Amino acid sequence: MSADTIGFALLILGAALLVGKFLRVKIGWIQKLFLPSSIVGGALLLMLGPQVLGRVGGPVGENGIFTEAMVEVWSALPGLLISVIFATMFMGQKLPTMKRAATLVGPQLSLGVALGSGQYVVGLLLAGLILVPLLAAQPMTGALIEIGFEGGHGTAAGMRGVMDELGFSEGADLAVGLATVGIVGGIVIGIALINWGVRTGKTEMVKGDVTMSLEEQRGLFRKDEHYSAGTMTSRPASVEPLSLHFALVTVAILLALGFLEGLRWIEQQTYASVMLDDNTPLEIFAYVPLFPLALLGGVLIQYVAEKTGYGHIIDDQMMLRIQGWALDFLVVAAIGTLSLAAIGSNIGTFVILAVAGVVFNVAIFLFLAPRIIGRYWFERGIGDFGQSMGVTATGLILMRVVDPEAESPAFEAFGYKQLIFEPFFGGGLVTALAIPVIYLTGPWPLFAVMLAVFLVAVLVGLLYFGPREQKDRRDWEARGKPADHAGGSDAASTV
Repeated sequence: MSADTIGFALLILGAALLVGKFLRVKIGWIQKLFLPSSIVGGALLLMLGPQVLGRVGGPVGENGIFTEAMVEVWSALPGLLISVIFATMFMGQKLPTMKRAATLVGPQLSLGVALGSGQYVVGLLLAGLILVPLLAAQPMTGALIEIGFEGGHGTAAGMRGVMDELGFSEGADLAVGLATVGIVGGIVIGIALINWGVRTGKTEMVKGDVTMSLEEQRGLFRKDEHYSAGTMTSRPASVEPLSLHFALVTVAILLALGFLEGLRWIEQQTYASVMLDDNTPLEIFAYVPLFPLALLGGVLIQYVAEKTGYGHIIDDQMMLRIQGWALDFLVVAAIGTLSLAAIGSNIGTFVILAVAGVVFNVAIFLFLAPRIIGRYWFERGIGDFGQSMGVTATGLILMRVVDPEAESPAFEAFGYKQLIFEPFFGGGLVTALAIPVIYLTGPWPLFAVMLAVFLVAVLVGLLYFGPREQKDRRDWEARGKPADHAGGSDAASTV
């Protein structure tokens, strides 16, 4: 494959993303669903590619209007870009003080871990009792709710190589499909929950109908709005700031590669010689992808930069722009190469997992969040609900709707929780290990572990954090609520 072919394939991705943005601006129902331009652009490639137009036949050929080489490039791209996304996740963010973080992170972490581990519990239970015996699905389908919903498109596409290697190639397509259901459902259901919360007085920061301006529905800024995309932390005469931040990302990924190869070497020198019942070597890290360790590489760079007095060189907004670029191109490529045939042949499994995941996430939010979080339980809980349905950005969007001026501790608590949560769930080590572990041992050992984690998270939240948080809320109410509810507005809120 020539460099020109690879370059042209990337150019087409950029063009598809631009068309997706144009459609978001012009088409009302796309705006009302808050569909990201990357999903719209990816859907456009899917329709014009081998899965839709290519099946029609005629002069376009079996790959639609594209070439086989272009589709091959797009298929490989998500596995590369997901490492960029995870490497940038904590770079540029100052590590919190222990006292402040401990106060906020406990209830938030209990809720987040209950959602993440519970998705495994539900998925593995369905796999063991229904999907495998009745629908002839593979046991590894039990991990797809967490990979698709909590992990999102990036994790789903990033796990494709591992699933292919373990003979579960349809798993990645199912996971990407679930991620699409999750991100759309997260926004639609999340907005519906917010309107319910406002009407019933569950929200503290927003009172009245939740509305959004036309610019926000289109995904544009008004002419009088100005937001910084990043800070110049390096003089361009020396090195362009964007180039410097890209370089730091590459170092984080290289560190992750070193970590992974080191773990694989240790594995080969120790327990890899043990053979399982079907004569399969006991290997786990051989199947672990690179991207979870890229997160650790980024954290290490941030830690070293702060300790050496160069933390100010890494700008969080610049890292967010790099992360956003990688995620947009990843989603376009992942959806554009989605196998509709794989979903169609496993439609029963797909529907059951999608419905079960949505019902579980809504139930945990409505039942657990108000019982383990005191004040601002809705503002703080809706962020975890959004993340559990789609990606972190979904949770942030929903929090911004219920707390437009970021006056509650919702964003701060969510950020602290991410520092502990992300290395394990939603694309972290647990997510990376789940598929290999199920392949080696079946669904029940991981089910038992995740059930224990889920129960601990729920019980700690209800019995330890819950009483403390509820006492704080009662004390606050006894002192008398401020007239404006700590920043809430009686007028309709515009994000």
